[in-house]
Parts: sequence; structure tokens; C-alpha cells
Amino acid sequence: MATIRLDRKNFYHNLSQLALKAGGKERLAVVLKDNAYGHGLETMAQMAHDYGIREAVVISNEEAERIRELFDNVLVLGDTPRVDEKLSYTVSSTELLEELDPQVKLELKVDTGMHRNGIMLSELETALSIIKRRGLHLFGVMTHYRSADELTGEYYWQKKRFESVRRKVGEAGFASTRFHSHNSAGLLRSQTFDEAIARVGIAIYGYNPLPKGFDEVELRPVLSLWVRRASTRRLRPGERVGYGGVFIAPEEMRVSTYDLGYGDGWPRGDAERPYRTAEGLPILGRVSMDFLSLEGDREEVCIMEDAQRAAEHFATIPYEMTTALMPTIPRVIKE
Repeated sequence: MATIRLDRKNFYHNLSQLALKAGGKERLAVVLKDNAYGHGLETMAQMAHDYGIREAVVISNEEAERIRELFDNVLVLGDTPRVDEKLSYTVSSTELLEELDPQVKLELKVDTGMHRNGIMLSELETALSIIKRRGLHLFGVMTHYRSADELTGEYYWQKKRFESVRRKVGEAGFASTRFHSHNSAGLLRSQTFDEAIARVGIAIYGYNPLPKGFDEVELRPVLSLWVRRASTRRLRPGERVGYGGVFIAPEEMRVSTYDLGYGDGWPRGDAERPYRTAEGLPILGRVSMDFLSLEGDREEVCIMEDAQRAAEHFATIPYEMTTALMPTIPRVIKE
């Protein structure tokens, strides 16, 4: 069966680099949503805890329950808020503020330009008024950058807008509320980080989302994808491999089938422009649901050790390469 290997040393290296940018590991909130970007929720959560991280971010209550005992606080981005001393919840509408239990740890999201979720800037005073009137627990105020990973001034434009939000919240009398806006790209761009936490996602897994031109921070991929040999055969010249017989053996060659396919979350891709493994072996013919073919008879082959390189081949982003990998693939820690 295919296996995902997680490199603990690389993970801790990435956390140390980000902690330097944030001013300490206590200011890092590791984003573990969507099965930790495909790396494995519980495994990555345990390693983060062992490093000393005390804050995590997930998408649902179900994810939060699976890791809650490992962290001081878990921010839930997209589920129904409930009263829980360990969980805080993103709230993006004034309507929900009117319905919220006063004991919920709410993190008010303000739309400073992403235009996806969050209350509009024009609604801030109304939202703060509702929070005061209902005696709600305003644990945090947050926003999200839309273009921090692009070589433009939009990051600074949104940052300035969020600074005005911080000022208004303080003027309204909320003295103990925390503020956070920085994702991985935002933190890597920041020269003077001064918020309670940075919500770091793709960077902890080893990928720097910033284009060349910014200060380089060395990050190392945590995940590698390995396959095991299922069968081997010797082909004569002219014999074909897989569905449609797209690959034609140019000479006598030894070909093996390995236990990975699009049913496991690996892209089917274009057989006419084959993906090459970490060792440079081209995939032969079409990827099928559960298997792919490579030349040779190695027992194990590393299909992917750098999701950025794989993403460039498939014209996508490393997030998609890793999150697509099925949770049923075993994850093991490489010490």
C-alpha cells in the first residue's frame, strides 16, 4: 500500500523559522484544517504539541474534537459555535451575533478586502454594539489577506485597514481582545509582527508562498509519498501499457505496477506529458484508479518529495497536491 512519510526534523525546522518571524513559538497558531493539508490531522497535531505549539486552527467541530486535548485553544473557522472553554469560533455576520450564546468565545471576522467572509467595515460599529448589548465574549478580531503572496502593495493596504479596525475596537472599550490577520505569506513578509498570533498553514508544511523578490526563508517539505510494487512483467518492443495502450515499449523493458492511482488522490494527468517521480522515472501510460506503472522493479519508489514541483507539473498549487491525498493512505513519521 502507498505510504505518506512525514519528516519531523523538517517540520520542526519550519516551525523554528516561523517562530523567529513571529517573535516566539507561542505566537504561532498552526493551521491543521482539512486533515492538516492532507498530512494527517492527529499526527501533525501531536508533533506540533510536542514542539511546544499551543494554538491550532481547524475547519470544523469534528476536527477540533480530535485534537482539542493537545492545545490551549483551537480556532474553528467554519462550524456552528458552541460553548467550550477550549474552542473559539469565527463569526462573520451580525445576524449570528444576535443568536450567539453569550459564553461562546467568538472571533469576529472583518472583511478588509478579501470579500469572501466577514462583516463589512461599515458594519463594525453595529457588530460591536450588538456584542456590548448582549454581553458576548469577544475573544478575538481577525481578517484574512487576499494577496499577501503577490508582489503588490495590497498586503499593506489591507494591513492598514485592519489597523483601523484594531483602533476602533479599542476605542469601543474592548481591552482584552486579541487581534490576528497574518497567514503564512503575511508573516513571511512582515518585518515588525505585533499581533497575538499568526495563523500559519502552508509554510509549516514546507512551502514558501512568496515569489522571488522577497527575503528568502528556507522551508523544507514535510511530506513525501511512497509506493510499493504490486507486480512486474517484461515487455517486448511494441507492447502497450495501461488503458488505451498509450505507452508503447520502444524496446524490451521491465515494467512494474505500483499501488497508487487517482482513487488515492493522485492526479490522472496527461499521459502524453508524463509526470516524473522524485528519482526522475516517468509514469508510463495512463494512471488508473488504483495503480500506475514505472520502468524497473524497485520494491519502493518515492513518487513525490516536493509538492511544489509536482504542482508545477500539473499546473496547480501545492495545497491541492497534498490535500487531495486520501486519509486512508497510512501516515508514518520519519524521525
